Amino acid sequence: MTATAPIVEASGLTKVFRDFWRRPRVRAVDSIAFEIRRGEIFGLLGPNGSGKSTTIKMILGLLHKTSGRLSVFGRAPDDVAVKKHIGFLPEESYLYRFLDARETLDYYGKLFGLEASVRKRRTDELLQMVGLERVAHRPIGEYSKGMMRRIGIAQALVNDPEFLILDEPTSGLDPLGTRQVKDLLLDLKARGKTILLSSHLLADVEDVCDHMVILYGGKVRAEGTSEELLQDSGRSVIETDRLDPEAAAAVQSVLAERGLGDASVAAPRQSLEHFFLDIVARAQSEATATDGARTGSGTAAFLREESTGDDVVQSLLETTAAPEAAEVVVDEPNNEAETAAATDSVIGDLVDQAAAPDRADPGATPSDSESGPDRGVIDDLLGGGDR
Repeated sequence: MTATAPIVEASGLTKVFRDFWRRPRVRAVDSIAFEIRRGEIFGLLGPNGSGKSTTIKMILGLLHKTSGRLSVFGRAPDDVAVKKHIGFLPEESYLYRFLDARETLDYYGKLFGLEASVRKRRTDELLQMVGLERVAHRPIGEYSKGMMRRIGIAQALVNDPEFLILDEPTSGLDPLGTRQVKDLLLDLKARGKTILLSSHLLADVEDVCDHMVILYGGKVRAEGTSEELLQDSGRSVIETDRLDPEAAAAVQSVLAERGLGDASVAAPRQSLEHFFLDIVARAQSEATATDGARTGSGTAAFLREESTGDDVVQSLLETTAAPEAAEVVVDEPNNEAETAAATDSVIGDLVDQAAAPDRADPGATPSDSESGPDRGVIDDLLGGGDR
């Protein structure tokens, strides 16, 4: 697989769910074809039941395709070697309720085989990034839905994945958190990461996605870039500095002369998101206190390190080599003298334990002590050298 090959490639991909008698029940995905190119943000859109989640599960190897072709990093989706290069945020994060945020990220870091020092550094950076460092000591079960999404995003990034799959990443987040996630996705894309984004919030997809596919009934209904799909060829937009009333009237007069009498001149309206973020920014500049999640500190440092597709390919190629047999070292006595010395030491310890009850009570016998060793065993050991 070359560095320019698609991260995910699907052709004629079909998934049919069957009943107990193996009869076709639901055709969830019906002969779809798409490619996710390296370094792009790919949007997977569609209403509930359109096949988005089924497609994601097949990419992750959680479901087997019925027919067609599907490859991830040039390999079968169920190949374990590709898993360490993927980060996944499901629509619902089922995390351990009694672990706090640090314990959660440390746990998932261990699953990826990260060293303790690396886990600690990444945990600190990720908690700052998602704005949860002040509530990191609280159990996950006490988190709100928005805070759960934040720790879920951190969990999906703990292994510094080359390919990130996000299913409804902004669900439950406030506008501040939503804007932060969008900025994070754009930053990760700028650093060469590949992202699959599935969301019902079309504005989120429109803001960040380079390429998108719209599913309905398990089929691809539209595919292309945001510009190709959203361009309104029937209207024109002219942007300029604010016009005074006389200039606006003159523009309307010129347009009317050209048969565009329904044209209007008005001041543009900013989006509610920008208005909201402006209010929050002013409140933060006044050092207004708030509880719960805070604004993140920007992309975690370890995620800002440059990575290339060749690194991933080389890592996958290395996994194909047969692992060398591990060398097992067993400490053995160097000679018979050391063996005899070790045996005498063990016997001496047993004899001392047997004598202890007698020193405590001169009338006691070994059978009177519940904790004393069996003297017959000691005699056998002492006599073992004669045999």
